[in-house]
This record gives sequence, C-alpha cells and structure tokens, in this order.
Amino acid sequence: MLKFVSIKMSYKRTAVVLFSLFSSFAIGQNTEKIVVSANSKWSEKTAATIINKYPKAWQIDGTEKPKWDYKMSLTLSAFEKLYLKTKDKKYLNYIKEYADELIDSSGNIAKYDIKEYNIDYVNPGKLLFNLYEETKDNRYLTVIKQLRTQIESQPRTASGGFWHKQIYPNQMWIDGLYMAEPFYTQYTVKYENGKSLDDVAKQFELVHNHLLDKKTGLPYQAWDESKEIGWANSETGTSPTIWNRGIGWYMMALVETLDYFPKNHPKQKELLGYLNEIAKSAVQVQSPSGLWFQVADKPELSGNYLESSGSAMIIYSLAKAADKGYLASSYKKTAQKSFNAFVKEFVKTNENNEITISNVSSNVGLGGKPFRDGTNEYYAKSKTKDNSSPALAAFLLSAVELNK
Repeated sequence: MLKFVSIKMSYKRTAVVLFSLFSSFAIGQNTEKIVVSANSKWSEKTAATIINKYPKAWQIDGTEKPKWDYKMSLTLSAFEKLYLKTKDKKYLNYIKEYADELIDSSGNIAKYDIKEYNIDYVNPGKLLFNLYEETKDNRYLTVIKQLRTQIESQPRTASGGFWHKQIYPNQMWIDGLYMAEPFYTQYTVKYENGKSLDDVAKQFELVHNHLLDKKTGLPYQAWDESKEIGWANSETGTSPTIWNRGIGWYMMALVETLDYFPKNHPKQKELLGYLNEIAKSAVQVQSPSGLWFQVADKPELSGNYLESSGSAMIIYSLAKAADKGYLASSYKKTAQKSFNAFVKEFVKTNENNEITISNVSSNVGLGGKPFRDGTNEYYAKSKTKDNSSPALAAFLLSAVELNK
C-alpha cells in the first residue's frame, strides 16, 4: 500500500514537472530572463525590458493573439539595428520567431486580408529583407512580394497618394509614410532597378504640399483630399492638430527612406530638403529642456504635456540624419542633449535594471465610431501609458544610434 502511494505521488510530481516543461516550451525560447547590469547601455536595458515582458514579440503591448502589426515591426526594427550593431543572435532570434509565428509554410501571413488595404500591414515586411538574406528562406521573399502587390493596388487619392486604409477613403495619414515608404523604396531598388522611386517621392511631395502647416512647417496628422470628412478643414482638408508623434513618424519615414534612396536620383535632394525643413521646424518647438509637447505647437494648451514617444522618434531621427550626413552635425548635439533630458524626464529603472518610460500618448485617431474629431483638446486629454511600444521602440532606436 505504501509503495502504491509513493508511486502515485511520484507520478503526480512527474506530471507537474512535465506540464511545467511543456508550458515553458510553449512560451518560446525566451523563457529565461535576460539579466542586465546597472552599467549596461540603455539599448541593452531597453531590449531586456521588452523581451522579459514579452517572451514572444507578438505579445508586445499585451496583444493576446499573434498579429501582423506595425507595433511589433516598429519595435523589431529597433532590435534589427541592435543586432546589426552587436551581432548578438538573441536579438535576431526574437525577430525571426515573430516572423515564423505569423508566416506559414507556404508564405501566407496569418489573418492578412489584402482587401482591407491597410497600409500599416506593409510595415512588418521590412523585417523580412534581412531575414531573407540571413536564412534564404523563400517564405520571406514570398511575403515581401505579396506586400509589394498590396502597394501596387493600394487605393489612391485623385492626386496619387495612398489611402491609409480602405475604410478611410481619400485620406493620407502622416504615419502612412513610415508604414510604406521605407519598405517600398528598399523593394524597388533591390528588385525593380528603382522603377518606382518617383512614386515614392510623390508620396512625400503630397505630404509636404498638403499636410504641413504653413506657419510652423509641422505636419498635421491627416489630410482628406475630398475635404468631406467631419474633421477636415474646409479649405485645406487637414485635420486640426499637430501631434508630436506625427512629427516623429514623418521624420523617421524620411531618414529611413533615404537609407535606400539612391543619391544620384533627381528626387533625392528633394527628400533631403524636406528633412532639413522639418528638422529646423521641430527644433523650433522644443521645450526649454529639449523635449516635445503632445500638441507640439501649443505648449500653453490646458492639459498639454511633454510626451515621450514622439520625443524619442525625433531624437532618433535627428541623430541618425546627422550621422548619415543628411543634416548638419550640430543636430547630433541637439539629439544628445534631448536624449539626456528624455532619460531625466521619462525613464526609471527597477532593481533588475529594467526600464519604465512614462507619458506615452495612447493611440489617437480620426473618424470612426464613435467619431474622433481630432481637436487639440482631444489629443491633450488622451490618456498616457507607461512602456507602450512606440516609446520603447523609439528610445531603443535612439539609444542604438547615439551608442548609449
């Protein structure tokens, strides 16, 4: 009898151990916490914070099921830059696990529907260029070509600008440039001998001509060419507010597109000009500390606050553009000063040297149900979060660029 009980208890313990092992395997390879020291670089602390919180990248921002999404690709593009700088394979593996979770054996993206014509879906495709080079796995190339097909048939405004989504007719949104153009440029240079570079430049030209505020030189979040939607200015078609993350999206789109845009192409100088214009305009609305307000051009607005994600995007863009020679070297000093201010204002570390970034604007939008009117007050009253992906990703990008 005693032997039977002993065997029964042993069986239970074995079952618990096996279940525990199975659960760990199911979570993925990143089950062991990454340990960083107080002396580790900010880039390493940020990467450890993300992986420890989200063992699988599709879980970023608390996502419950695997999703092909720009939040993941923004974050993982920062991991890609960290990997290329450090050659630490754990960063590459984190990216690859995400791609392999979302792409099946035939090269189909889980729950992707081209008919939605959501320009956000193009963005994760940029992760696949390096993965394909590293692995020569044809599934990645299949998806790259599939996303190029979406661009080819993406609905456009009458003047040729990509609609942000099928459900937003005649509308260009500022973040749409970041979602599509770096991928589009890399693809057309790599696989089409640059045949679509004029079309890439056209997207920036339309934004420059229609979304920028004439007074400040800063971009509004969106433009309705038809001027029919409720949030659109009856004369210009623009939405009402200059959002600091919108400035960040625009600047990142420019610097990352210029990475692939040939210097000998006639439109390259035009893009450089846009970048120099927006850099100058962005610096002019910095707070005294070197950071940016949520409603960037109205620091005195009731409820307005210094916002972290847009600030980090701008810092990264200034630093990268100065390093690449797209901007004067003085902008690197501006970026360094603002980075230090960012750490002081927004960043805290815990006993494990993981970080928390405060004052991240929640995702704000336009239109929809209930209708979002996009007023200055709407942006100023948007709830803030800690450690939301746009801030973590942009801070990681800026830390890599500044070697912090």
